Amino acid sequence: MDQDVNHSGAIHQLKATRIGIDTQQELVVYMRADCQVCRAEGFVAQTRVRICFEQRHIVAKLNVVSAALLASDNIGLSDSAWRQLGVSEGDTLRIEHPSYLTSLSFVRSKVANKPLSSKAIAQIVADVVAGRYSDVHLATFLTACAGDRLDLPEVIDLTRAMVETGQVLDWPGRERILDKHCVGGLPGNRTTPIVVAIVAAAGLTIPKTSSRSITSPAGTADTMEVLTTVDLTLEQMQSVVEAEGACLAWGGSVNISPADDLLIRVERAINLDGEGQLIASVLSKKIAAGVTHVVIDIPVGSTAKVRSHKRAQHLATLFVAVGNELGIRVLPLISDGRQPVGFGIGPALEAREVLAVLQQKSSAPQDLRQRALRLAGLLLELSGQYGSGEGGEAAQFLLDSGGAWEKFQALCDRQGGLKTPPTAPFKGEIRSRVRGRVNGFDNRQLAQIAKLAGAPKAKAAGIQLAKKLRHRVEVGDLLMTIHAETPGELRYAENYYQRLGDVIRIN
Repeated sequence: MDQDVNHSGAIHQLKATRIGIDTQQELVVYMRADCQVCRAEGFVAQTRVRICFEQRHIVAKLNVVSAALLASDNIGLSDSAWRQLGVSEGDTLRIEHPSYLTSLSFVRSKVANKPLSSKAIAQIVADVVAGRYSDVHLATFLTACAGDRLDLPEVIDLTRAMVETGQVLDWPGRERILDKHCVGGLPGNRTTPIVVAIVAAAGLTIPKTSSRSITSPAGTADTMEVLTTVDLTLEQMQSVVEAEGACLAWGGSVNISPADDLLIRVERAINLDGEGQLIASVLSKKIAAGVTHVVIDIPVGSTAKVRSHKRAQHLATLFVAVGNELGIRVLPLISDGRQPVGFGIGPALEAREVLAVLQQKSSAPQDLRQRALRLAGLLLELSGQYGSGEGGEAAQFLLDSGGAWEKFQALCDRQGGLKTPPTAPFKGEIRSRVRGRVNGFDNRQLAQIAKLAGAPKAKAAGIQLAKKLRHRVEVGDLLMTIHAETPGELRYAENYYQRLGDVIRIN
């Protein structure tokens, strides 16, 4: 039975109009305070309202607007609300009170650090996907689950619920479906496009769906978006995989684990990525994509997301345990997270280095190349097509022979064509005031500088490093170049760097 029933019995109708406001995935509607519905039902700003059209409905946040912006018999819809309802200009919509959100009592219980039952988690996730949770509710749930406040059964139940509320893909005739993922926290770690190209060139199946950035200056989807189309429909994604054995798509466009996309949007806003939520996010996407075997990269460093080897081991154990319970083979790899991978940080800058590795240019960063080869080698062995210790050599052959580059071009062509990464019109150089040797990086602050410069929304924005660990530095040597698409963002990032001081530590 549908939860959202209009208990008053009154029928209130307004005409739909697209108000032209992008609220990302948050569902928002706009009404005048003096319209018949607001007066009759006592709706005020931030109220949750149920909007019905034919057999479809949404629950959205209400913003109250002035008379100059909207006719009294109209209801304005944000872009996301418009798309989800599938309405046309002037369609008549029914507006109601939603039913009481009972699952919030479970969230309040978790705030008090009480365990959540599988039924409670399933109801919370169902309500999230149905749009019944406001951003405040989502932020409360995420915060209540942050850190290590979810135990193993809760993480398993959360992962399962996130899978079951969306599509689960199937790949007939393909026995082992491979994937890789990095838990993040390491700027420039854009190994995925290289790994996918190598694995697909070996004739294996790797339908890669990636998230956009949560707390970093670029996610894989952000970087790939400067090279080709990533907003694929399910049918387009399946077509690419059928032809090439792989794809490099944004997961949000194919409705797999839709709860994850809603939660990620709020995680990004509050800059929070909890342990249990991280595991559920990663594995729900993999399971929903039909993946059977996955390698998880866990970088460890004092300023990475995972700061100690002990914590990494704990996270690896949880990944394996949740995977075993839900039928997916997980192979964790604990890696070096002391410094950024490569030199570029930001979508276009990282994309250029991906291309350099695939094209085997002399300028290609060797740490990015070696990291990608290691991950690809493990996946080749996990596939069963190569024996233990054979994967690395096979991966290197596929890269050095040009096979991976040919496969990458074929993938991009299938997804809409290979594009040239954009170049930022504004650049600012940061030079050393001391001499010595580089002995450390603050990964988090480097990521923040790149974001202040405009990344990932501004695709050409970010940082180009000039030095890595143990490099010699003289007074006046270039340390980094900040790239921005506007002079204001460049100044903002430069000023932030000057206030910090110790982003690149020179001994």
